[in-house]
Amino acid sequence: MSINLSKGQKVDLTKGNPGLKKIMVGLGWDVNIYDSGAAFDLDAAAFMLGENGKCPTEKEFVFYGNLTHASESVQHMGDNLTGEGDGDDEQILVDLSKIPANVSRVVFTVTIYDADVRRQNFGQVSNSFIRIVDEMSGQEIIHYDLGEDFSIETAVVVGEIYRHNGEWKFNAIGSGFQGGLAALCGNYGIEVA
Repeated sequence: MSINLSKGQKVDLTKGNPGLKKIMVGLGWDVNIYDSGAAFDLDAAAFMLGENGKCPTEKEFVFYGNLTHASESVQHMGDNLTGEGDGDDEQILVDLSKIPANVSRVVFTVTIYDADVRRQNFGQVSNSFIRIVDEMSGQEIIHYDLGEDFSIETAVVVGEIYRHNGEWKFNAIGSGFQGGLAALCGNYGIEVA
């Protein structure tokens, strides 16, 4: 049975599911009807962070331009350019058993591609969610609806998995950022050109 979380709620992933090794992180959204004349392209990404809250190298940033981490622990399933249709718009596969020892948390984000040029923000996005599915059974474990708390933000830290006493937990974050992907990269120690 899936657990529905609210913002700031933390829940055990592996403690209650001792065999859990592979999860699918599904991210979804709908675009409100508006007339800006430009398509909406939202992008999911994963930042693999060390204890200091930063990516050890730029290779720990998994997104449409770097689909698979070298350890094969985090794999982005590809860019969805429109977000149309039901269900997950983008998916990231995580193999908990392969996450390198120097990575203590994996943060999942969604950004709006070219938001400034297209004059778009998360105030124009609705029904955003993140869900975690046990890849082996196909069973949804966690579901977190972000709600409609956003206005001018162009990036959202949706949630994270993190190591705690040898187990993995999930934290529903739902925090907005201005400055899009560049701001997130800066926050997590990745230099952008």
